[in-house]
Amino acid sequence: MSKRNTQENKAAARERLRAERERQARKDRTRKQLVVAVSVVAALAVVGGISYGVMQLNKPDAWETAADAKNVSAPKNTSGTDGTTVVIGKSDAEKTLELYEDSRCPVCATFEQGVGETLAKDVEAGKYKVKYVGATFIDNTDNGEGSKNALSALGAALNVSPEAFMDYKAALYSAKFHPQESEDKFAKDSYLIEVADSVDALKGNKAFQKDVEDGTYDAWAMKMSAAFGKSGVEGTPTLKMDGKKVTAEGSDNAPMTAADFTAAVDKALKA
Repeated sequence: MSKRNTQENKAAARERLRAERERQARKDRTRKQLVVAVSVVAALAVVGGISYGVMQLNKPDAWETAADAKNVSAPKNTSGTDGTTVVIGKSDAEKTLELYEDSRCPVCATFEQGVGETLAKDVEAGKYKVKYVGATFIDNTDNGEGSKNALSALGAALNVSPEAFMDYKAALYSAKFHPQESEDKFAKDSYLIEVADSVDALKGNKAFQKDVEDGTYDAWAMKMSAAFGKSGVEGTPTLKMDGKKVTAEGSDNAPMTAADFTAAVDKALKA
């Protein structure tokens, strides 16, 4: 082999080696760029996911939206701003008993089971009118919805008639249907409709059921709850007549038996 051929072979080998190194360098640069791009996309996805999660957390829920509603559908048989004045009874009854309740309140259930029938008979007889003010504060203590949902359903019952409202309220507080405070059963429309089926005026009532399922009176319920918040009343059940609390003898609490209730109300009526 000539010296010339040997030099040419060496030069060719060096060229092949240089070309191979350049190809490898290009592959390395491409791989690095791909890794960076994938990392950026992944990071953006994480940031985007976090941002979406934060947006969802900060997004007002249906009840907050209802509370802020400007146009409120008030049930029939109401008056006042946004229909939050609910007075039931004969127009010629001189006195009005104010009744403050939260649908999930267990003490309210005890009150209704012991006193509710007597109160309803008094109202029917024209002894006094009753002004109902609904509260939803129990929902606030456990992030529940039952107090609000039940109040909205009571609005749907009131839209049917005052009698349907009174009967439905009694059913919600009954020993058969009223849940433990820790159970948010009133948050379910299906359960509220099940309770309503025990009331003649509401049983199978498609209009009532649609109002419950559509949340027709959700905004009204939130306005009513706001009215309770402005009343200065701190607990339920609370009774007032002529601005003064009606309580059991020797107590600062509402009477829990029919006898105590009648005695307290008669005293208030004479005052």
